[in-house]
Amino acid sequence: MTEPDLAVAIVSWNVRDLLLECLRSVREAMEGAGLSGEIWVVDNASQDGSVEALLERFPGVRLIASPLNLWFGGGQNLALRAMGFTGVPVAPPVRVTEEGVEIGTARFAVPCMARLPRYVLVLNPDTLVHRDALRSMVRFMDRSPEAGVCGPRLSYPDGSFQHAAYRFPSLAQTYLEFWPVNWRLTDSMLNGRYGRRLYEGGQPFPIDHPLGAAMFFRREVIQETGGFDLDYEMYVEEIDWCLRVKRAGWKITCLPEAEIVHYAGQSTRQVRPQMVVALWRSRYVLFDKHYSALYRLLVRRIIRAGMRAEIRRAREAFQRGEIEEPEARALVDAYRQVIEM
Repeated sequence: MTEPDLAVAIVSWNVRDLLLECLRSVREAMEGAGLSGEIWVVDNASQDGSVEALLERFPGVRLIASPLNLWFGGGQNLALRAMGFTGVPVAPPVRVTEEGVEIGTARFAVPCMARLPRYVLVLNPDTLVHRDALRSMVRFMDRSPEAGVCGPRLSYPDGSFQHAAYRFPSLAQTYLEFWPVNWRLTDSMLNGRYGRRLYEGGQPFPIDHPLGAAMFFRREVIQETGGFDLDYEMYVEEIDWCLRVKRAGWKITCLPEAEIVHYAGQSTRQVRPQMVVALWRSRYVLFDKHYSALYRLLVRRIIRAGMRAEIRRAREAFQRGEIEEPEARALVDAYRQVIEM
């Protein structure tokens, strides 16, 4: 039996219309490139009719409609396990058996793929895949056996540039996040960004990690490194995984010729103050796992000072009438929670 070329894994939460457009673009890109494989969707307990619309419009998609929000990493790992990647972790109440998937008392008969795909695209639902993007990524990976992961070029819906790849976190990045100084530093390698000329040059270039919105994995990398770390509810999971990929000896590359539109943050912006806390909690987990004691001491001091600055900015924004009092209070409370971490 011929092994499938590609599986696409999407985790969605309350972005029905974007999800449907994303699936249309993925299906067209796969068919246009003549790629064999399947599309998997894990819905994280959406309340906007996503599941019903998907079943009606895309009956061939492998759907797991979770009654619980498994977050990004948990949902992606569930899709990978359901495909047949046995070394990828899932956490209770999720179980994957030969009969299918169990989430608490919910049961889903989704038999795994007959053979593991050569590649897996981890994709956000707020994306549109250009017609030739999947063909380009498969072709590049086929020609580059040392490449374990690649990421596409990303753009905003109006066609404008979006950073698609980053350096691993540094003290300078953390400082500039709170005190940008000027746009040249904010848009520089010092702040973890790769220069636009690299994207415009059109040639593949080495990176630390792609943005988690679109990550193209070689099968052997998933088997060797085991998927997303479930200690993160959301945010920075892709950084953690790419750190492990690089330590395992694989290269990670950005492929500018493969373009994907990314709307950016359509799910997470629905709960902004909570996301502030989730972001910094995850970053602390990352620092504890992968960084030195001295780094953790210094970065914590920068973050606490930065959060005090954010509290002042939120209060000033309220006084200027730029935000309402409930939002200001919620933001200040979130910043204080981060200070106390």
